[in-house]
Amino acid sequence: MSTSLSGSGSGTQTPGREPTGSRPARTRRAARNDTPITATGLAVKVILLGLTAGIAVWAAFPLVEAEKWAGLALLLATTAGLFYLYLTRRHVPAKYLVPGTLFLIAFQVFPVLYTASTAFTNFGDGHRGTKDDAIVAIQTASVKQVPGSTEYALSVATQGDPATGPLVFLVADPQTGKVSAGDANGLRELDAADVTVATGGKVTAADGYTVLNFGQASARSAEITGLVVPTESGALRSSGLSRAYEGKAVRAYDESCDCIRDTESGKTWTADPATGAFVAADGERLAQGWKVGVGLRNFSQVLTDPNISGPFFGTLLWNFAFALGSTGLTFALGMAIALALHSPRMRGTNIYRVLLILPYAMPSFAMLLVWRDMFNTDFGLINNLFGLGVDWFGQDWSARAAVILVQLWLGYPYMFLVATGALQAIPRELTEATSVDGASPWQSFRAVTLPLLLVALSPLLISSFAYNFNNFNAIYLTTEGGPFPADNPTSGATDLLITYTYRLAFGAQGAEYGLAAAVSIFIFTIVAVVSAVSFRRTRQQEEVYS
Repeated sequence: MSTSLSGSGSGTQTPGREPTGSRPARTRRAARNDTPITATGLAVKVILLGLTAGIAVWAAFPLVEAEKWAGLALLLATTAGLFYLYLTRRHVPAKYLVPGTLFLIAFQVFPVLYTASTAFTNFGDGHRGTKDDAIVAIQTASVKQVPGSTEYALSVATQGDPATGPLVFLVADPQTGKVSAGDANGLRELDAADVTVATGGKVTAADGYTVLNFGQASARSAEITGLVVPTESGALRSSGLSRAYEGKAVRAYDESCDCIRDTESGKTWTADPATGAFVAADGERLAQGWKVGVGLRNFSQVLTDPNISGPFFGTLLWNFAFALGSTGLTFALGMAIALALHSPRMRGTNIYRVLLILPYAMPSFAMLLVWRDMFNTDFGLINNLFGLGVDWFGQDWSARAAVILVQLWLGYPYMFLVATGALQAIPRELTEATSVDGASPWQSFRAVTLPLLLVALSPLLISSFAYNFNNFNAIYLTTEGGPFPADNPTSGATDLLITYTYRLAFGAQGAEYGLAAAVSIFIFTIVAVVSAVSFRRTRQQEEVYS
């Protein structure tokens, strides 16, 4: 008996074979690592690593050109790490985790960090580049034609589509006959074999460029007039569509005083490193400045500047009302319909469900445009159907009511679907037990059904609140944020913080990316705090009903 027991144990040894239970873990790992790679797997690995190398090479050149050595070192280290990871058979878990981690960093972490860093700068129109870029832009923009300026026969060309491609001036030197191509980065000489020059010095063709005809050039005349090509002794500007001149800059940078001087008027603008602008003694600022760090100025401006803080806090209150109203009303309507169709006495529920989810199946942006027309004062369906004359989008509260009604129509199918699923997960025995105890349907709903629904749906309600808090399309495609007060065209009655931020960043007064990024940080903080508090209360509720 003892022999039999010992022979059946885990340490049984077959002649010529090592006992399984006694094989070292190191040997077993080596055996797993020696698993052969299929031809398909090898091909996929080669292709993916080749793409990785190609992307790395493509990204390296701009970093080298911009002298971003830290970024280049990070790129090389990341690429080398990926090759090491996928060319060896070690670190198997990391092979699955690294791609997702890289995508998370690239599409989530980096945009958030970049937005946060932008909030501490004056980045925006007129403050995009360096101080040297600003000086060049100021000097070239002040170029004027003076007596004796060299004139050229001008051919306007593009690299690519004649309607949208970047513009290039093609000019031939009247003395040497050499042909050059010029853009905002300066002039560069072209090979004589690559160009065709007509009598009079006008370039009619050039390899790599599309010469515009008169009609194509006329369509882009404003861009042609605004194009300034820096040269060694001044700058090249167009005079009409067929002539160009090399003028002199009226405004020049004086390094001794770190200022811009106007040679005609004698006025001086001194560099202000705190604001990244050239400022005159009377307070006048030149439009072209440079990007600098401004610390907490954007945040304090949002909170203390009356022109911004007033609209900001008013918009914030309406933002909360819109998000809470949209989420609460859609949940109430969706749950009520789900309860009605959940009744065992209801017939034809499948037909009703198909009809009720139609708003959810339709593209939301198209439906928002349809609803905008339905609320039109003159020919809209709402006024014509009910015999009303309401200017829905012309008054504050009617516009707000309209956008909430639109959200109710668009959002209740989603709440209906999730409430239907949650109701089916609640055992009928619980509600039947309350009926046996003498509770009314309303008491049963309040004591059993609603709490259990909230436990199941609270995370979805929180996410719906966060979505509606930043529901850009709901506002911009219906009211565009209006109606606007006469004294403030930047903040409307139905604006959410996200549409207000969009208008700050891309408004007619010029882009203010730094200020818009600061408002975005406020939005992120508000949503994060509300979500954290809500999830904490949800966990407490789950503990009560678990």
